[in-house]
Amino acid sequence: MSSGSKRWWALGLIALAQFMVIMDTSIIGVALPQMQADLGFSPENLSWVFNAYVVAFGGLLLLGGRLSDLFGARRMFTTGWLILLVGSVVAGLADSVAVELAARAVQGVGAALIAPSALTLLMMLFGATPKELTKALALYGAAAPAGGTAGVFLGGLITEYVSWPWVFYINVPIAVLAVLATPALMPAGGASRGSLDIAGGLTVTAGLAAAVYAIVQAPEVGWASAQTWLVLGGAVALLAVFLAIQAGRREPLMRLSIFRTPNLGAANLAQVLLGGAWIPMWFFLNLYLQQVLGYSAFPSGAALLPMTILIMIGMIVLAPRAIARFGPKAMTVTGLAVLAVGMGWLSLIRPDGNFWVDVLPASLVAALGMSLAFIPSLGTAISSARPEEGGLASGIVNTSYQVGSALGLAAMTAVAASFGADQLGNRPALTDGFSASFLGAAAIAALGAVLAALTLRTTTRQETAAETQPTPIG
Repeated sequence: MSSGSKRWWALGLIALAQFMVIMDTSIIGVALPQMQADLGFSPENLSWVFNAYVVAFGGLLLLGGRLSDLFGARRMFTTGWLILLVGSVVAGLADSVAVELAARAVQGVGAALIAPSALTLLMMLFGATPKELTKALALYGAAAPAGGTAGVFLGGLITEYVSWPWVFYINVPIAVLAVLATPALMPAGGASRGSLDIAGGLTVTAGLAAAVYAIVQAPEVGWASAQTWLVLGGAVALLAVFLAIQAGRREPLMRLSIFRTPNLGAANLAQVLLGGAWIPMWFFLNLYLQQVLGYSAFPSGAALLPMTILIMIGMIVLAPRAIARFGPKAMTVTGLAVLAVGMGWLSLIRPDGNFWVDVLPASLVAALGMSLAFIPSLGTAISSARPEEGGLASGIVNTSYQVGSALGLAAMTAVAASFGADQLGNRPALTDGFSASFLGAAAIAALGAVLAALTLRTTTRQETAAETQPTPIG
């Protein structure tokens, strides 16, 4: 295998990692009712099959990125897959609520090591050639919507024709393949000398986990409840302690001055708002298809395919050409604005609507916006950091997107419920609630476009002209 071909095979494995991390958040949806019956979940606790993964994943991403810098991205990539494998086996074998939730948290730990190390390896493989880097980021980014849609399909297929434990066991052969292939495909370098900031790692992980916990619980217990604000207050206090520790340490977990790097903070803010807009739209579109239009799991998943295909084409084909011609700032702003238009259009859904009129056109516009904004904001966030801090930058941008997604989904869930989305069986009320959530998500995307326009620095023609001319794979 030639070195050039080997790099693209390595990219395939990195994209598979992104695919799996996202698929593990969506594949369990259809299986939840059977898991509830078999394991004895209460209605209040059932959502934690999803949330346990998200809290561990979001809380540990920053630490995972630093570990990647200190001990080597390839080593952390392999370790993450092994942890994900163990968590998946235990989740499938679980015979109680406690074991199931613990196993899902272990899966989240594995994902928190895989995600930042995968992006670091991508930068190591393609960072020296800007046009190849954007092509690689495009393929990596396209794996996320593919994983989300595949999770819906596979979850329904496995639950209906096999049994719910196999939504976890499906990870096992893929993890084994990844562990075996990594030494042959991935570069061995990337480790750096330094100490691990244990106190910083504990406080930031606890602070981020508490913040994500409060956000995902808020729609259930109420945004005005004492629990929500106490946990959020604790999260803020822990993160303040973390910042104080970082300011005083010679070798901190996160160099605070990294945010003075041009465009790094602005690009991460764009990722926060992109996740905060996109994930609620995808979530409530699924609910509209099933609860209002009456689609079952498979037709609902099929209804998302045109959107998924357009995102993949947009990220792989359109975004690289557009970035090369107009620059990453212009495309981030344009993509967020187009996303806002698409979601505003989706807010016109009707109780007696249909897929061809109410869903397809608007969802394709939203998908186009997502595909144009994601790659330039992601690439800017990662490439702005020093090479030796690639893992940290990857952890920060992954954290930004995940926390933005959790915050946006929690906020739009509250908005939807306040407009009637909690009235199951009442199609007009459900439609009003979902419409309100689409409008709210559109407002988040529009805010992202405005802030990106104000905060992102425009790169020079020399910096962008060489980026992202289409590069053949092979």
